[in-house]
Parts: sequence; structure tokens; C-alpha cells
Amino acid sequence: MGAAMRRIHVGNALSAFGLGFTVPYLYVYVAQVRGLGAMTAGLVLAVFAVAALIVLPFAGRAIVRRGPLPVLLAALVTAALGALSLGLAGNAVAVLLSAAALGAGQAVMQPTLATMIVDCSTANTRSRAFAMQFFLQNLGLGVGGLIGGHLVDTTRVSSFTLLFAIEAAMFLLLVVVMATVRMPHSPQMADAPSASAKGGWKRLLGNRAMVQLCVLGFVMFFACYGQFESGLSAYGVEAAGISTSALGTALAANTLVIVVAQFAVLKFVERRRRTRVIAGVGLIWAVAWLAAGYAGLGHGSQEMATAAFVSTYALFGLGEAMLSPTVAPLVADLAPEGMAGQYNSAFALVKQLALAVGPAVGGPLGASLHAPYIVTFLLFSLGITVLALRLGRRLTVAQDQPWAAARSSRVVARGEASAEPVAAEA
Repeated sequence: MGAAMRRIHVGNALSAFGLGFTVPYLYVYVAQVRGLGAMTAGLVLAVFAVAALIVLPFAGRAIVRRGPLPVLLAALVTAALGALSLGLAGNAVAVLLSAAALGAGQAVMQPTLATMIVDCSTANTRSRAFAMQFFLQNLGLGVGGLIGGHLVDTTRVSSFTLLFAIEAAMFLLLVVVMATVRMPHSPQMADAPSASAKGGWKRLLGNRAMVQLCVLGFVMFFACYGQFESGLSAYGVEAAGISTSALGTALAANTLVIVVAQFAVLKFVERRRRTRVIAGVGLIWAVAWLAAGYAGLGHGSQEMATAAFVSTYALFGLGEAMLSPTVAPLVADLAPEGMAGQYNSAFALVKQLALAVGPAVGGPLGASLHAPYIVTFLLFSLGITVLALRLGRRLTVAQDQPWAAARSSRVVARGEASAEPVAAEA
């Protein structure tokens, strides 16, 4: 890795570390510690999603026009102010406004950091770079949540203020780190495509492969990430009788599998067609939903139900580890030159939509309609496999099998090099 890539990875780790301090405790902080009730706490979570949906369409264009680094620095300052004000807010209006700032800044960080990784990597190194990003994000979230859990005290508002202050400090430290990054190419106004913002979105929507990938991404995020802390946890508690400690164990198993398996599966994934890897993830997640079905609908002991439920989260983690070096590089390879920021923002927008809709659908379904819940998301997982295989028919070799395309290029280059002396002799 070059110096720029190392700083980008440090940035990913710091941002995840800061978020880990507050994300698990946000609901408790608003509803109980500040005494604003469950309704306001729910609105805060909704504001995060709404803020992301509002800013992401503009973020993509800004990245294309200004380059990812200035946009990232603005997002970090916004998020730092939002986090600090959220820790000090004492009424509903202040809490909601602070959450909007934090949510907007946090949402813009994702596509900017992804675009910086694209700019600092090649087709051959991109999968490994995104795998490292995902690894550090999960490690940072886990460590931040662990430390935050030991610092927080629901009887003291000041302990939560400290958590939000630490989060803000991490964002500001990241501003200092990222300000030293020297990007290999930082697009200026003159370098940006001359089309309007509306034309940029029209061009993106005209890319049939990208549209299919966005549909596939929505299904993936809806069927997995959108269920982690909503429908699946509600199903586990209501149908399988899972205790809160067992639920925590399941979440820990998910993170542990990602951290342990990320680089173990990387070599396997790098040498396979990307769409085949995604199709395989759909099958793995289908098995995960079958395990969840056994946990809640089977007739085994409570120990067996708990083991099956923990296995569900572990299998989800294995699928996530396979997707991280696959999906994000594919988004980058589908983007025309100079448009990576807009494509990354569009895919982040799809992710936010799925994360907003997923809990709204899965929560009530998982809590009350147990068998339909399992069947629904089992079918969604199988749908991932079908959509991935269909997408593979539309991709070029360079997009679906970059390692094969690179190998062919090297063979051609060697052939041309060996032919030059012959031509000279002639």
C-alpha cells in the first residue's frame, strides 16, 4: 500500500471506532437517559436515514466536481458538530437537528472513502483494498462498542456526553489525518464531465448493468443488513426464546467471523467470477435463514435453538466477508472515468433505502408472523443468487473476472515484446 492508501485505511478505522462508541446506545440515550421517550428515539433513527437519503444524491455530484477529499473533510466536520451537539442536547428539537447533522455527515463518508480507495488502487489491488476497508470497519465498530459499553452509565448523562465527545474527537482527528493525504488525481471543476447533474443521473440510469447491480444491492441489504437489529432479533426473542445475552453472542459471532474469515476467503474470491461469488453468498444466506427457521420453528432444546440462531449470524458474517472484496470493486469498474463518486453515492443511496425499508418490514413480521418471516427472507436470499447470475451475463470479462483480463493483458504484452526483436532482424 502507498502512503495515501494507508491513511485512507486509518481513516476507515477511526470513523468506525468513533461510531462504535455511540451507535449501540443511541436509543437508550434518547429514550431513557434524556427522558424523551420511545417515539423521539424512533424519530432519531428515522432522521439518520432521511438525512442520508437527502444528501447522497448531491454528494455524488460534489465528489465528481470537487474530488472526494474536500467533500470528505466537509462531511467529517459536519458529523463532528452533530455528534458533539447530540451529546449536549436536552430537548427533542435539538436532538433531532443534531442527529440530522450526524447522519448526513456519516452518510457522505462512505462514498467519499470508497472513491478515494478507487483512485488509489488498480484493478488488481482493488479487491484487497476493499477487503481491508471492511475488516477495519468491523474491527473499529467492535472495539469502539466494547470500550463504550464499559464507559457508559445509564444513571449519568455525563457518561453519554463523554461518548459523543469521543466520537466527535475521532472525526476531527480523522480531518487531520486525511488532510495530509496526497491523492494521485484530484478532479477539479475543469476535469469534471460537462453534463448537468440531471444528465449524470440519466447516464447512470442508462447503464443497465449498474441498474441491475443496484437492484441486487437493494435485495442484499434488505435481506441481511436490514434485519440484523430489527426483524431477526425480534424473531429470535419472540419465536426462539433467545435471551439478550445470547443475542449479544450472535452479534459477536457475526463480527468474529468477518474478522477471522476476511483474508482467508480473499484469495478464493479474487480468482472467481464476481457474480458467481455473489450468487454463492445468496445460497449461504439461504442456509442461514434455514438455521434461523430451525431455531424458532423446530422442536429441539433451547440450547440447540440458541446454537442455530448464533450460526445464523455467523453464516451472515461469512457472506459479508465474501461480498466486501466483490461488490464495491464491481461498482467502481462499472463507472465511466471520472464518475466513480457518483456511482458510489448511488449505490450508498440504494443501501440506505434498503436499511430504511428493511426494519420497517422485517420488524413487525419477525415479531408476530414467524413462519412467513423465514419463508420471505429465504426467498429473498435465493433471489440474490438468481439476480447475480443474470447480472453476470451483462458484464464484460474485465468487470466480472478482472484477474483473467489482467492475465490476458500480460500475455499479450509479453507476446508483443518477444516479437519486437524478430521484426528488427527482418
